[in-house]
Amino acid sequence: MRPATLAETYERIMAGTDCDVALAEFLDTFYLTPTADGRLDTLRSEPRLTGDEHLDALAGAVAEYLGRQYELPSIPSWAFTSVRYLDRPWHTSSIDSPGMREYLTFSSPAEFASRNIFTEERPLRRARSGLKPS
Repeated sequence: MRPATLAETYERIMAGTDCDVALAEFLDTFYLTPTADGRLDTLRSEPRLTGDEHLDALAGAVAEYLGRQYELPSIPSWAFTSVRYLDRPWHTSSIDSPGMREYLTFSSPAEFASRNIFTEERPLRRARSGLKPS
């Protein structure tokens, strides 16, 4: 069963579900929710802190990114608390090379880069996203 909220997603991650799997399942829930208010409801509850600074910052980036991409009525304030930002850069690729780090640094959406998270141009891409390619 897919998680209904981002907070529930993080509970699943802390219980041992692989982060990529749990986040993909949440994104399916988010993308299949038909209204902006319903999508905002999936982000309202603050995910519990995991103790992993990368995951904790990622939650803020996910909430802000989805809120902006889908023009939600608001973005939950918890996404902007200091624990949702990293002090040092995190390049999310498993390929650790100067070229890949440079690519990620310049391609990362602002919602991720502002948190020192450097990832691909469309980091939450799923077949069901409903967004039109730019």
